[in-house]
Amino acid sequence: MASSTPINGANRFLLWVDSVGGYLVCLSDTVVLGQPAVNSSETSHVDVPILGDLSRRHALIHRDGEGYLIEPVRAVYLRDQRIEHTTTLRDGDVVQLGDSVRLRFRRPHPLSQTARLEPVSYHRTQPATSAVLLMADSCILGPASSSHVVCPRWTRDVVIHRQPNRQDSGVAQDQPNGLACRTRGEFTIDGIDYKNRGALSMQSRVAAADFSFNLEAL
Repeated sequence: MASSTPINGANRFLLWVDSVGGYLVCLSDTVVLGQPAVNSSETSHVDVPILGDLSRRHALIHRDGEGYLIEPVRAVYLRDQRIEHTTTLRDGDVVQLGDSVRLRFRRPHPLSQTARLEPVSYHRTQPATSAVLLMADSCILGPASSSHVVCPRWTRDVVIHRQPNRQDSGVAQDQPNGLACRTRGEFTIDGIDYKNRGALSMQSRVAAADFSFNLEAL
């Protein structure tokens, strides 16, 4: 299964939402879950590094059409049974990796393919984040319980979405693919005023009177 086109060369970034939490955002259609690298010389890539008793490549999650599949490489348990083959994930499923790492799989918004992995056990990602977002075309931040990132005090939804390079897109022409932000009304990106929408970089600061968040490249 092919991975999605990287956003400006990146397949992951960190999303820090003020007064809410931090999120590891994965953009590929396939992500690898496993033990973080001990040193920088290790070549085996892990998209979701989890501090726990896991293998370097413990399991893979694939976004396939309208759904998600989990592929076990080492011991993976789903619905209280060990799985030996690639299996469909359902909203609310608790995935156990190895003896103790447990994550809940969520598809909170019915109109979005983006999913969320929430920690159930005490184990955390490296760097430590509140959850992992498996971002398809868009990621919704807002006060509703169906948001991918629930922000109880916000007064409006903010959508981070993929955006191909078009002449009128607001994405710099030397960037083949990018991210953009849309919301109702005025806000700033890196100190510049926007209304309704604007292009993002992997280091952007987005702010308004009622919300603020940062993107951080990995």
